[in-house]
Amino acid sequence: MCSLIGWFEAFVLGLVQGLTEFLPISSSAHIRVVSAFFGWKDPGAAFTAVIQLGTETAVLIYFRKRIWDIVSTWTRSLWTPELRQESAARMGWYVIAGSIPIGVLGLAFKDQIETTVRDLRLIGACLIVFGLLLAVADRMARNELTLDKNLNLPHALTYGLAQALALIPGVSRSGGTTGAGLLLGYRREEAAEYSFLLAIPAVLMSGVLELFKIGDGQAPDWGPTILATIVSFVVGYAAIAWFLRYISTHRFTPFIVYRVILGAFVIIAVSLDLIPAS
Repeated sequence: MCSLIGWFEAFVLGLVQGLTEFLPISSSAHIRVVSAFFGWKDPGAAFTAVIQLGTETAVLIYFRKRIWDIVSTWTRSLWTPELRQESAARMGWYVIAGSIPIGVLGLAFKDQIETTVRDLRLIGACLIVFGLLLAVADRMARNELTLDKNLNLPHALTYGLAQALALIPGVSRSGGTTGAGLLLGYRREEAAEYSFLLAIPAVLMSGVLELFKIGDGQAPDWGPTILATIVSFVVGYAAIAWFLRYISTHRFTPFIVYRVILGAFVIIAVSLDLIPAS
């Protein structure tokens, strides 16, 4: 077993990933922060990307009927023109279009994503700043539009750009894309659903690419990584169901307050040398 991370650490980080992936509080930031506070080595971007396959599997199962409808209708629409105006077929194109920004920026800034942006001072600042931006979006939300009736290409690209910001730990994929949806006027649960669907190509592609780094000496070994992935799947599935029910009737205020407090705490802890910045 690679000494970078043990079984207990893997279990804890898998639990953290499952609990935080779908909440607007940044799972990658929490994995980095929890590791630092426990005195563990940074498990790295590869480990984080791979265990996200667990939570993304939870999305695939939870939204299986919706995803099947989108994939099957989009595929058939390629040779059946009358299907191209179906909302499911259009959603397929919107997910593809919305995935372009994170793919391009992820490749362009690959080295920085694996090194520079994992600095805890930057993570703390992002937790605070993007938490406050989410507060603004939540306050301005009209909570009116739906995906089937109102989603279009400009909106899909806006969601995609917001998702790309989540390459920086502390921004939050869920928080960024859902916040963008709120600013565009979408209902909270609709914005969250598209956020989950939009994440599928990016997370699967990133996780599969990073699989090749597991166990190479720079990333945790296979055993702990698999354990963390399984734990993140089980916990993540429950988190999806809870989050969608919660935001259908509540604002994001508790998550915003939590982000600001955690971000401030991280910055103070680094400033006092209680934890290393990198």
